[in-house]
Amino acid sequence: MKTLFKNFFLFGTMGWCIEIIFTALHSLQRRDRTLTGHTSLWMFPIYGCGTFLVPLSKLIKKWHIAARGLFYAILIFTVEFFSGRFLWKRGSCPWDYGCSKWNISRVIRLDYTPFWFGTGLLFEKIGEKLS
Repeated sequence: MKTLFKNFFLFGTMGWCIEIIFTALHSLQRRDRTLTGHTSLWMFPIYGCGTFLVPLSKLIKKWHIAARGLFYAILIFTVEFFSGRFLWKRGSCPWDYGCSKWNISRVIRLDYTPFWFGTGLLFEKIGEKLS
């Protein structure tokens, strides 16, 4: 249980850092040189769920990297969808992808698939180090 909590904290913190960097780099599109990144406290437990990829990664270890990455992207989209809809109904969702033509219910952006693919594989690598 202690390890689960520690890993949850690690993945939550890592997710926050990735999101801050991602949103800061996204500001370059707006020509905002401050490179201000942001996240929400709600995102910590959502990213913390990445700890559950560790046991799953052991089950699919022999799959091709492309299959594993796609599997992780689908899992991440699933968590993003349900957590996003849950928060949206309570007026607390920190993201709104309604401006993207690739959005699903304003809480998923299919054009982010490569990012979630890579994030899943990154979390897999971190999980291997924790095991």
